[in-house]
Amino acid sequence: MTDNTDGASRTVVSGQQRMTPSEAFVETMVANDVTDVFGIMGSAFMDAMDIFAPAGIRLVPVVHEQGAGHMADGYARVSGRHGVVIGQNGPGISNCVTAIAAAYWAHSPVVIVTPEAGTMGTGLGGFQEANQLPMFQEFTKYQGHVNNPARMAEYTGRCFDRAFSEIGPTQLNIPRDHFYGEITTEVPQPSRLDRGPGGERSLSEAVELLAEAEFPVVISGGGVVMADAVDECRQLAERLGAPVVNSYLHNDSFPASHPQWCGPLGYQGSKAAMKLLSQADVVVALGTRLGPFGTLPQHGLDYWPTNAKIIQIDADHKMLGLVKKIAVGICGDAGAAAGVLAERLADRELACDATREQRAATMRAEKDAWEAELDEWTHETDPYSLDMIAEQEQEEGNWLHPRQVLRELEKAMPEDGMVSTDIGNINSVANSYLRFERPRSFFAPMSFGNCGYALPTIIGAKAAAPDRPAIAYAGDGAWAMSMGEILTAVRHDIPVTAVVFHNRQWGAEKKNQVDFYNRRFVAEELETDSFAKIGQAMGAEGVVVDKLDEVGPALQKAVERQMNEGVTTVVEIMCTRELGDPFRRDALRKPVRYLDKYQDYV
Repeated sequence: MTDNTDGASRTVVSGQQRMTPSEAFVETMVANDVTDVFGIMGSAFMDAMDIFAPAGIRLVPVVHEQGAGHMADGYARVSGRHGVVIGQNGPGISNCVTAIAAAYWAHSPVVIVTPEAGTMGTGLGGFQEANQLPMFQEFTKYQGHVNNPARMAEYTGRCFDRAFSEIGPTQLNIPRDHFYGEITTEVPQPSRLDRGPGGERSLSEAVELLAEAEFPVVISGGGVVMADAVDECRQLAERLGAPVVNSYLHNDSFPASHPQWCGPLGYQGSKAAMKLLSQADVVVALGTRLGPFGTLPQHGLDYWPTNAKIIQIDADHKMLGLVKKIAVGICGDAGAAAGVLAERLADRELACDATREQRAATMRAEKDAWEAELDEWTHETDPYSLDMIAEQEQEEGNWLHPRQVLRELEKAMPEDGMVSTDIGNINSVANSYLRFERPRSFFAPMSFGNCGYALPTIIGAKAAAPDRPAIAYAGDGAWAMSMGEILTAVRHDIPVTAVVFHNRQWGAEKKNQVDFYNRRFVAEELETDSFAKIGQAMGAEGVVVDKLDEVGPALQKAVERQMNEGVTTVVEIMCTRELGDPFRRDALRKPVRYLDKYQDYV
């Protein structure tokens, strides 16, 4: 990767020192091990930016500030360190709101630095003036406003500390004139919480419940990934002989090769995971808030075990019992809590010990049945999809079934690969096919569900882990929102592989128009000549795939070139217009019309 920080000093000054506020800001970032910042240069922070390089900090210039926010998110989720984003006051900062909202729901320790209009112009309606704190109030865990240049290091350090302690984004708001001047200050050392396993009472109650459980199930959530606690989760699950299911969009929270892994819950998740969870009498919700999208019915299965006792473990006490009624709530680190539970259960006689082999056989049977169903599920079979398949057979060109494509991509996926997915119909179906062996490998926009997420996020992930293959999935609608960031990958030598599912439609919303609005399509069609050619115009390789046996080799070749030659590739896969089943049926209602002119629109 290109690095303009050669020879930079990473030694942090100590004690009270005379410095400028810009120096205090930069030195505090160095103290927090910041090496990469994503954004677009601007005059508001140029005095600080001028000394990024000698401090060992690389500013990665992006195409659009939303992309910078997503890159910081991906960077944080892979590295476990802070992701940092910065931009020009006003429009540069407002462009970041969507990305910070996504990072908030991903619990990413992102610090957004928001230079603000100067204090002498505040309230006068000057150039690029905006009240920037309210923009992020809903999507940050802490907001620090530097109200005096002398407090630059203090507020900077606090924002970095709070991003970790509060497990989410924080905002550092700095009036642009506060970068200048002379101050005497001390650069604060980072403060990191030492999270424990939880309270003695709640841990003891959990142990007793688990000792009596006959069919325990473990839900491994995002907290397991963030706590680097897969080993502790595995130890607990193995002691219980329990199925382990991934919480929604956290497919990397347990290794797919483990015999007790059963797949993800939620939209387009694993039927095996859902059927096994439905049998549970005790559920260990490890590092998950049990969000609504991960527990609602799917595949026609209302699988949540309403009579099961729930043990929920989360580092944020506000999540305990928020969505589902729980029997025991443990406020603690997922790894520490799982480790203590496994240790205390090690020598206990458990009710589930007697059925270990039987439950293992049930797990194998359910997983085998689901894999066989996926193998046979070559295309969608609803009337609309069948009509589209028949119609496209008459069109010029060759069109691939998305499910078959996703299966081939799964088979060709590098073992150490990182994958980001965007929002859309095919991306949602991908949930059934994405399996991982290590944590910090899967990135999705979580509950915020914004389009344009996948590409910039995987670029940020690649910047943090250049030795790992980086792959983005996007449908053509979402892809168009952020495809310009291919320029960032090419310009700054951060090679990635983008898989674009070209089906010429906004698939997810079109499915609603099929199901609820009698195929009255409004604004859902997307006609584009070639995304591969657009990628080539931006300096990347572009590959069009319209034969099933070319899908896997195309991905493998693109990844090989990414890793060995530093080449970014856009793999454009020509897909049919069939549509996978939607996540939920309660989001819309059948239309009712009262005015005569609209009577046909029901």
